[in-house]
Amino acid sequence: MAIRSVQPISTLDLPELAPYRTMRLQAEHRRQRIFVAEGEKVVRRLIESDLGVVSVLLPTQWLEALRPLLERRPENLPVYTADKPVLEQLTGYSMYQGLLAIGRVPAMPTLAEVLAATSPPRLLVALDELANAENLGAVVRNCVAFGTQALLVGETCSSPYLRRAVRGSMGTVFRLPVIETDSLVAALAQLRAAGVRSVAAHPLANRCPLAQTQLAGDCCLVLGNEGHGLSPAVLAACDACAAIPMAAGVDSLNVGSAAAVFLYETCRQRGRM
Repeated sequence: MAIRSVQPISTLDLPELAPYRTMRLQAEHRRQRIFVAEGEKVVRRLIESDLGVVSVLLPTQWLEALRPLLERRPENLPVYTADKPVLEQLTGYSMYQGLLAIGRVPAMPTLAEVLAATSPPRLLVALDELANAENLGAVVRNCVAFGTQALLVGETCSSPYLRRAVRGSMGTVFRLPVIETDSLVAALAQLRAAGVRSVAAHPLANRCPLAQTQLAGDCCLVLGNEGHGLSPAVLAACDACAAIPMAAGVDSLNVGSAAAVFLYETCRQRGRM
């Protein structure tokens, strides 16, 4: 499939470029079910993925390097080229690479579909009240690195398709099934009914050190907000709590770091590390 068009631009005023001009208006992008990919690795991984791509906007010198990938896309893909100063008007800061693309948020599976499509021992991660997009992206990247089969995003959590979350995940979100729940408490109850144990990452669970927590069977690791952790309702919906032992005077880790530790321990118990 050939690239539909390559159009050099010197202004951002074209109607087709509206998703780039509104890249900070996350609510509008969420309504349209689109997202921004930023940076060479993230844009490349989007183009290589099965997700839909609306368009690509890049510095002229990157066109030939990406042309083979672009021409393998199933869409007749519009590509816009511009000098970096024009692209930097979009982000408001100096861009080292200057590559951008608009992708389509994929249709999200239901929890029942994920459970039916995966085999034991299942490994899922659930997020409650996580607001920081960079931290969310780090959690996603760790999920993919350790073989998580799906990510449950609670109703109070930011979307992993926010621009900074996509960038923080380094595009690994394109490989991770995401379930947006209307009620994380109800989703955890559904997991319990299916025999999947929910384990809360809870820094006050002093009597439940992580290494002594059973993680070898089907489980969902539940992570909360960096400031106050899990909401009381979500914590009560979990089957067990576990804490990472830490030196005196340190009460918690960044949620991305905590996710990596919990996921590593889960994989270790399953003989994968």
